[in-house]
Amino acid sequence: MTQIIDLAYSGKMTLDEMKKRIKGKGGLVAYLDTNDALEVQKRVEDGEEYATLIYRAMALQISKWIGKMAAALSFEVDGIVLTGGLAYDKDNMIKWLTEHTQFIAPIYVIPGGDEEKALAEAALRVLTGKEKAKKYPPKEEHNA
Repeated sequence: MTQIIDLAYSGKMTLDEMKKRIKGKGGLVAYLDTNDALEVQKRVEDGEEYATLIYRAMALQISKWIGKMAAALSFEVDGIVLTGGLAYDKDNMIKWLTEHTQFIAPIYVIPGGDEEKALAEAALRVLTGKEKAKKYPPKEEHNA
């Protein structure tokens, strides 16, 4: 955080530039000039070492967050659900995430988008009594 504070007060960037740096020009864009995960996956498959390094670092960061959340739950975790567009990349992203987190709990891979909205809507249905909470693990075919 101190680097961000230093940059914010350096006079080198405007407030709008700082906001774009944090949201929109960070992550994959900052390192690989793209936010298209499919493009990054292709670059990794084509053997581009730098793209592989950045993509693996991303997997490590995601793994660290999974570990942090597991610790917050006293490691009483029923399952880890990997979803979103990156969940389609079983050969790299899912493999790396599994290597780092499979000891925590079973991993379920459910590729697709709009997962945050779908999870919020499902929680609302449970909270309003329209649906009962589901018990996991679900069917075995979702296991990584």
